[in-house]
Amino acid sequence: MKKKTWVLAATGVVIVGAITAFTLLNNSLGNNVEIESVIPAQEQGTNNSGTAVANAAAATGAAVTAEQLNGAWSIADTSKVYWSVTTSKETVNFVNASVQGTWNVNLDDTASMTGEGSIEMSALDSGEGKRDEHVKSADFLSVEEFPQSTFTVSSFSELPAEWTEGTAVPVQMTGTLTVKGIEKEVTFDSQAVYSGGQLMLSGTTTVTFADFGMKNPHSIVLDTENDLEVRLELVLSK
Repeated sequence: MKKKTWVLAATGVVIVGAITAFTLLNNSLGNNVEIESVIPAQEQGTNNSGTAVANAAAATGAAVTAEQLNGAWSIADTSKVYWSVTTSKETVNFVNASVQGTWNVNLDDTASMTGEGSIEMSALDSGEGKRDEHVKSADFLSVEEFPQSTFTVSSFSELPAEWTEGTAVPVQMTGTLTVKGIEKEVTFDSQAVYSGGQLMLSGTTTVTFADFGMKNPHSIVLDTENDLEVRLELVLSK
């Protein structure tokens, strides 16, 4: 075989190898986790402040008493926390099902209510092992050094005295989110539902990589936005 033919063949192998490597990398970067809300979709209305809330007029559930709601609630093992990163291709979700915490409810005195939760960062999962190892490494979350992330509530918004079973109630939770040992004050815009003797809480907040001493990742394949969405999907039991 002539030298020119060898060069062309070698070039072809390199090109095919590059395309294969790009395809494998591209496939590994896709989203493999779908967010599952603990609160079923409900008809939405708007309150006087413009906040979307469930339409109480459409509710068919029974009235919920303060006795049913007040007291200490613990996060059940069906709860999950999601972290979502938006790239130039799509939004990639990470899920963490290792969640613990409490919510002490007192409808007569919202200021006295407390709430806290923690997650084991080693349980963070995007459905792609190599990506998860990278995210948990010292380059980003430093999971070995900082195995837990926590959220401690400092204040709740006012809650209505009357609830209807199965109907969502808007609630804001402001507090301290701690990741990698770094504290950040955040507010979760949430909805809470009482149903079947359990409380369901679904809420979101937005933070950035920089808030916790990290740089948003970039590569030749894609860019990543600096914002991260944190989403709580919690089931609580007495």
